[in-house]
Amino acid sequence: MKLLEPSKVQLKLWMTLQQAKVRKREKLFLAEGAKVVKDLLQSAWKARALLILQGKEDHFAEVASAVSGEIDVYRLNEKEWQRLSQDSSSEGIMAVASVPEMPSSDDSQVMRNDRLLLLHEINNPNNLGALLRTADWFGFKTVLFSAGSVDFTHPKVVRTAMGSLFHLTLIAGVDFAAILPGFKASFRLVGSDVGNGVTPHPCTGRTALLMGSESHGLPQHLLDLTDERWRIPGVGSAQSLSLPQAAAIMMYACTSK
Repeated sequence: MKLLEPSKVQLKLWMTLQQAKVRKREKLFLAEGAKVVKDLLQSAWKARALLILQGKEDHFAEVASAVSGEIDVYRLNEKEWQRLSQDSSSEGIMAVASVPEMPSSDDSQVMRNDRLLLLHEINNPNNLGALLRTADWFGFKTVLFSAGSVDFTHPKVVRTAMGSLFHLTLIAGVDFAAILPGFKASFRLVGSDVGNGVTPHPCTGRTALLMGSESHGLPQHLLDLTDERWRIPGVGSAQSLSLPQAAAIMMYACTSK
């Protein structure tokens, strides 16, 4: 199989995908790493090109052969690769992926879910990637983000999510203050509150879990809309749990019987 050589125009476009405004305009992003690329290729999300570092052709020959004819496969030299890669110890494979069209927050597909994860102003990309991976594990198949959240195609989000990004339905730019009153007719709305609330416990029925950023938590006007507030008690001297740790405990509680 012959690998293509990228043009200067292609390389320039791929390099500028590090910018959120370009990803939004082009509806493209880079997905780096063997597991990430594998999950992308096996999902309903679409890859536009496969990029392989020179010297890694034999290692990824099977992957390249499987997609050859469906998408273009390019070989990049070390200099070209370093302009694109976000990984200090890169495995030597990445894909150019398309951002799929996502449903709106009032779509019937969303309202049929048993569990929703609602994220308010999560602007740390590593935290968001970890949250998506945890949501995938616990079966929260739809995740809604408020305005002010980091772009879910940010390279660090894609990398930290480790392929879980491609298993989820993601809806960005949601105004939670506007939609939550309507959601309460279909879901029990649980909010995370480090100051007050009950211990996470098994849920019955359909649940929407609302969480805020690690540094600021949820604003009072959103907490006032919840049916129940949860806090995680601790007995040690740590000031708090990280957001991904707290979210994992709460999502586990939501799935327990």
